[in-house]
Amino acid sequence: MDWYLAFLAVFLLAAVELWLAVPVGFALGLNPALVAVAGATGAIAGAWGVLLLGEHVRERLLRGQKERAPRSGRMGMIWQRYGVVGLGLLAPLLIGAPIGTAVGVALGARPKPLMLWMSAGAVLAAAVLVAAVLLGLRSLGAA
Repeated sequence: MDWYLAFLAVFLLAAVELWLAVPVGFALGLNPALVAVAGATGAIAGAWGVLLLGEHVRERLLRGQKERAPRSGRMGMIWQRYGVVGLGLLAPLLIGAPIGTAVGVALGARPKPLMLWMSAGAVLAAAVLVAAVLLGLRSLGAA
């Protein structure tokens, strides 16, 4: 498979789930740096897609209603304790950038800071996952 098709596959998978995209990138023979770049950019693109759709849906649902943001569960706890920074940095690794963005939109985060921190978290998550796969492959003697 040509590297650009493998890159595109990793990018598209990462737009949905980064945990799946990184091992697939290695399985397709991509360079680890390309896996990280494709994974991070794909996760960021997925988050942008959710943000663009989510803001519109949220506005329609809340039109004429008093705004109430859910604050329970793991992401709600992270939100209460660390705000948009914690959500943005942890969500891409824990639950994925698109779902983390949806949680941020539901919690009423402003779009610019949410995407700034979600992007930073996606880059961090991609780097951590690529490093974990590389360490795993080296421990097995495969890399």
